[in-house]
Amino acid sequence: MANQAQIGVTGLAVMGRNLARNLARNGFSVALHNRTSARTRSLVEEHGDEGVFVPTESIEDFVVALERPRRVVIMVKAGAPTDAVIEELVPHLDEGDIVIDCGNAHFADTRRREAELRERGLHFVGAGVSGGEEGALLGPSIMPGGSKESYATLGPMFEKIAAQVDGTPCCTHVGPDGAGHFVKMVHNGIEYADMQLIAEAYDLLRDGLGASPKELAEIFAEWNSGDLESFLIEITAEVLGHVDAATGNAFVDVVVDQAEQKGTGRWTVQTALDLGVPVTGIAEATFARALSAHPEQRVAAQRALPGPGTVAPVDRDTFVDDVRKALYASKVVAYAQGYDQMAAASAEYGWDIDLGAMATIWRGGCIIRARFLDRIKESYATERPASLLVAPYFRDAVADGQESWRRIVSHAAQAGIPTPAFSSSLAYYDGLRAERLPASLIQGLRDFFGAHTYRRVDRDGTFHTMWGDDRREVEA
Repeated sequence: MANQAQIGVTGLAVMGRNLARNLARNGFSVALHNRTSARTRSLVEEHGDEGVFVPTESIEDFVVALERPRRVVIMVKAGAPTDAVIEELVPHLDEGDIVIDCGNAHFADTRRREAELRERGLHFVGAGVSGGEEGALLGPSIMPGGSKESYATLGPMFEKIAAQVDGTPCCTHVGPDGAGHFVKMVHNGIEYADMQLIAEAYDLLRDGLGASPKELAEIFAEWNSGDLESFLIEITAEVLGHVDAATGNAFVDVVVDQAEQKGTGRWTVQTALDLGVPVTGIAEATFARALSAHPEQRVAAQRALPGPGTVAPVDRDTFVDDVRKALYASKVVAYAQGYDQMAAASAEYGWDIDLGAMATIWRGGCIIRARFLDRIKESYATERPASLLVAPYFRDAVADGQESWRRIVSHAAQAGIPTPAFSSSLAYYDGLRAERLPASLIQGLRDFFGAHTYRRVDRDGTFHTMWGDDRREVEA
C-alpha cells in the first residue's frame, strides 16, 4: 500500500466524498480515511470504478499510503474538529508534507495553524472551496492560500479538478497563510448580499404586481439572459417555478420564512468592522436573516405596529424594469464593498492579493458566478480603481439605473416593503459620491464631550476647542 496515492482525503461526508471522487476522476490516485470506516467502504463500493482509491482505516495507514511529499486534504467541520484532526495527523508527517484544510475555516484560525505547522517544517494550506456538493464533484472554484512552495506541488492538481472557463481554471494561489480562507469568507459575504437582494426583488415584484410565483419565475428566467445572468438568478427562477407535491401550492409559499446561516456572513461583517471597511449590503443581508429568525418579535409587531396607507398602482413593465436595474446597481455595490474588504485585508496582512484574479476564479464553479465577473476582471486588468463603482463600465451601468434605483427604494418605503439591502446600497452610493458628509458635525460633537480633537479644512494639524471654557481653539 505504501506510496500508492498522490493525495489523501480525510473526512468523507458529502463534500469530502465528492472532492475525492473529483480527484480520482481526473486521474489522481486518492487515499481515503474517515473516522468511521463505513463511509470509506461505501465510497469505494459505490464509486470505485471512477478511479484509483486507496481505502485506509487508521491515520497511520492513511499516511503510509501517500507518496512524498504527502498532500493531505482535511474535510471536517471547522473549529475544534479541524484542530483535532491536525493534532492526530501531524505526528505521522515529515518535513515538507502539506496539510490542506478545504473547510470553511475562519481565516484567523488558518493563520494560527499555518504558523504552528511551519515551525514543525510542514506546509499548511487553507483552501476555500465554493460550489457546494455539485461543484466539489464536477469542478469547484478553489481559493488556496499558504506558501508558494506548497502551491507548486498542489496547484496543478487543484487547477485540474477546478471548474474551467474559457480554458482557464477557476483556481489560483491567493496569498500567504489565511488569504485563501479570507477570500472565501468574503465570497460568502457577497453571496449573502446577492441572495438578500434577489429576495427583496422578489418581494417587491410580488407585492407591487400581485404576481404569482410562476409569473415571477418567468421574469427571473428572462433576466438571466441579460446582464444579470448568474447562477443565483438561474436557480431563483427554478425555485419560484417549483410546485410542492404535497399541497399543489408554490414551493416558496410552503417554506417557513426564517433564513438560517452558518456564520461566514457574520464573520465577513465582523472582520470588516475590524478593518474599518463599510460592507453595508452584506451587513444588512446578515441582519435580515437574523430578523427573520425571531418569529415571536415579528408576530407581536404584526399585531401592534401600523403600516402605510394605500399605495398608487404601478405600471407593470416599467416596474419590472426598475426592479431589474435596482437589483443590478445594488449587486455592483455588494461586489464593490467585498473587493474593498479584500484589498484592505491584503494591505493589513501583506498578502498581495491579485483582485482581478479573484474575479477570474469566481467565473465558474462557485455560487456567485455571474456574467459581470468578466467586467470586474477587465477593470482590474487595466487599473486598480479606488472602488469598482468608479471603474468606467460599472460607473456607467449604475448611472443608467440610478433613477430606477431611487424609484424602487422610494416605492418600497411608501408601501412598507422592507428592502434593507436595496436601501443601504443606495445610501452607500450617495455617501460615496457626496462632496461633503455630516461627519464634520460628528467630529465636533466628539470633541465637545470627549476632547477627541479634529482636523481643519484650511490648515494642517490637529485641534481641540475649549468648549467648557472660553471656546478658544488650541493645537492638540
